[in-house]
Amino acid sequence: MFKRLTTLILLVALAVSFNFKSGAASSSAKGVVPGRYIVVFKDSIANPTQVADEMARSHGLGLSYVYTSALKGFAATLPEAVLSKIKADPRVAYISEDREVWAIAQTLPTGVDRIEGDNSSTRSGDGSGSVNVAVAIIDTGIDLKHPDLNVVGGKNCSTGKSYADGNGHGTHVAGTVAARDDGVGVVGVAPGAPLYAVRVLNNAGSGTWSSVICGVDWVTANAAKLGIKVANMSLGGAGSEPSGSGCSTGDALHDAICRSVQAGVTYVVAAGNDGADLKDSVPAAYDEVLTVTAVADFNGQPGGGAAATCRSDVDDTAADFSNFTTIGHPDANHTIAAPGVCITSTWKGGGYNTISGTSMATPHVSGTVALCIASGACAGLTPSQIIAKLRADAASRPASYGFVGDPNSPLGNRYYGFLEYAGGY
Repeated sequence: MFKRLTTLILLVALAVSFNFKSGAASSSAKGVVPGRYIVVFKDSIANPTQVADEMARSHGLGLSYVYTSALKGFAATLPEAVLSKIKADPRVAYISEDREVWAIAQTLPTGVDRIEGDNSSTRSGDGSGSVNVAVAIIDTGIDLKHPDLNVVGGKNCSTGKSYADGNGHGTHVAGTVAARDDGVGVVGVAPGAPLYAVRVLNNAGSGTWSSVICGVDWVTANAAKLGIKVANMSLGGAGSEPSGSGCSTGDALHDAICRSVQAGVTYVVAAGNDGADLKDSVPAAYDEVLTVTAVADFNGQPGGGAAATCRSDVDDTAADFSNFTTIGHPDANHTIAAPGVCITSTWKGGGYNTISGTSMATPHVSGTVALCIASGACAGLTPSQIIAKLRADAASRPASYGFVGDPNSPLGNRYYGFLEYAGGY
């Protein structure tokens, strides 16, 4: 059943940099939370909780978060005198500044239709075709009572005590991933999939890297027990791929995600809405994730020519706000495209809404990863192999499936990736 929905266009430009290694505050860095730091212990620390508590008692600190899985360490407010002492502690590997982070935002939904998600084997019309692969929505939380969503648990790493959504963004993302195929409201790419609401952003859609790492840490610790195979991160900010290799680069956000990927979780992240090269946006620039750009589609069909609805973008073209990479750049090896303009999905309060952004493109791909695993096509594959498979499957589609701006129809040196394909699972 389809309803006329209020149109909301939310394009949040992020100014967050996260490439701090020295432990000294930089007053010129954008988005820095004054006095707040993420302290990362050396891998040899066996009991990070005990060490964090010892440091807190010794230096009179109040700990914001303690990390035990994706990272070993803690987040806290550190006076300058204490900062230098902790930096010199032999148990400490490095210290990162804490920084702000925001949601990247802008009934068969047109996006699900465009990627042929309606052709997957999960469609039943009565809710019986549910996908049994759990997805973590690392965002503003999820409306826990929304009838279209199968929310089975979560974690609050933000304000308040609940992982319920006070903003709407996380609920919108969740609906595109997994709204039930029950003949009511909208339907997601992986209908009925179990969802974990990992609230790292507050009611205004903002948070800090320490809160995001708290969410990543929780996903990493619980992935095996709860069957979490996919994590959607429709958030980000300014930054770059850190130097060095592996999961000990000195960039706490990167290292946490890197270790979570090693634990078997495929991370799908938004490219960003600045209309710029994604090499300057994180986590989009991290090699370990699948980065999603946005395509404008107004009728769920290839070929172009449909009239614009909530925005003035041109049908079947790269969205004018979407970040991109460049042909031949390493980021092209983990980039894919999905519909992200005028996307209708679930909203807080049991409702529905239509918004745009790479945030809205990302959950189309997260749902497709869940479909691929559930169907057996991605069963047993590592996250890097899943990323390679989805990109290869997208590239194998006929040119008529694509859009202006994909590798078959490039816009100069820009690379948005091929349009992902969900119909084969």
